[in-house]
Amino acid sequence: MLTRIDHVGIACRDLDAKIAFYESAFGLTVASIEVNEAQGVREAMMHVADGPAGSSYVQLLEPTGPDTPVGRFLERRGEGVHHVGYGVTNVTAALAAMGAAGIRLIDERPRHGSMGASIAFLHPADIGGVLTELVQAPVTPESR
Repeated sequence: MLTRIDHVGIACRDLDAKIAFYESAFGLTVASIEVNEAQGVREAMMHVADGPAGSSYVQLLEPTGPDTPVGRFLERRGEGVHHVGYGVTNVTAALAAMGAAGIRLIDERPRHGSMGASIAFLHPADIGGVLTELVQAPVTPESR
């Protein structure tokens, strides 16, 4: 069901400073910068590598305010790993399978994610304390 590690989400207080760090320390490049108002974040997808199942990224997440999920995370835990995103071929089917396996779903239906992906989150209490995101890449002319 899982096809790859799509990305690791990292909460940060200063997105521009973290972008500069990942560029200089690891040679990563920015694939996209977006503001996701629904999730209350400004985010950057830093390209790591391409593989047969798709690309992988480090996702840097800066909250748009203190009363957002990432804002509350930073207040409680400070900067660091926020979640792991796994690629799936069909996020709706993956949600059904996970729910049938007894894993609590944060999202009952997919929602809009970075770079046009369809995403859904699984409850961390059922996955060893790790907030887990399922990511279905957008359909592009190249992927048809």
